[in-house]
Amino acid sequence: MPCSMNRISIFVDGNNMFYAQQKNGWFFDPKRVLEYFRKEPHIVLVNAFWYTGLKDPQDQRGFRDALISLGYTVRTKILKEYYDDSSGRYSQKANLDIEIVVDMFNTVEQYDRVILFSGDGDFERAIELLRSKNTHITVVSTEGMIARELRNATDRYIDLNDIRDSIEKMDS
Repeated sequence: MPCSMNRISIFVDGNNMFYAQQKNGWFFDPKRVLEYFRKEPHIVLVNAFWYTGLKDPQDQRGFRDALISLGYTVRTKILKEYYDDSSGRYSQKANLDIEIVVDMFNTVEQYDRVILFSGDGDFERAIELLRSKNTHITVVSTEGMIARELRNATDRYIDLNDIRDSIEKMDS
């Protein structure tokens, strides 16, 4: 079996990426993302995971079905409401970091390279451990949304804006 880092897995922190895309003022197309990372010769995409928080079990049903039909494994969690004392406001959060890390380690034998769409510094330790297993890690995020420790822990950082032409959602 050729050991040239050809098997990739993609992990998309959907909520984190939603805010990154909002900040950039454009959205990426999940299908074009798969095509972009598959375009190198000899690349085999073994897994693509998408993680997202839901308001209720029916939330984003059409979007989730579309992701599944593209080949993503979709992991969801119902959003929890939190009260923020400092702002006096409620916010909703579905923290799927554990699910992402569990999937990364559960499938570690299947891939050589990880593409992580997230700017969350909580992934620093998991990435260090994966790198110690000779996994090549690419993190995709955007300036102002990527934690310094995550950027330092990764092998390669790609700013969303640098690949915008290849992955932006086109109005159909």
